[in-house]
Amino acid sequence: MERSNSRRAVRSGAAIAVILTVALMHAFRVGSYLEGDLFNLYYSFASDILIPIAAYFLLVLNEINWANFLRKGWVKAGLVVGAAVFAEILQGFGIPLLGSTFDPLDLLMYPLGAAAALLLDRFLIALLSRGRESR
Repeated sequence: MERSNSRRAVRSGAAIAVILTVALMHAFRVGSYLEGDLFNLYYSFASDILIPIAAYFLLVLNEINWANFLRKGWVKAGLVVGAAVFAEILQGFGIPLLGSTFDPLDLLMYPLGAAAALLLDRFLIALLSRGRESR
């Protein structure tokens, strides 16, 4: 039971850290410090990758508290990708939801962000949990 609580604490802390990092990157407009192609690349795709990562970890926080069906990473990743693709398709029909411009490449970035979140959840948090348990 103690191991489970320790893992939950690590996952909660990591989820909050990831969500805050993504929020701060947007709040402080990190991309404005870049130039040239890097500036264009950042403003074209960074949010399309970062927001699914943050959304995944919001679901991690809810999984811990009340939503048992969210316990599997692929379920969280699927929900995130599904919501993002739905929003992008609405943009294609002129209905702005999370943005106003349809870009078919965004449809590739959302799964990339969700996959990055899934990997982060699986490997980094598992590593952090093991480190904490060995103390």
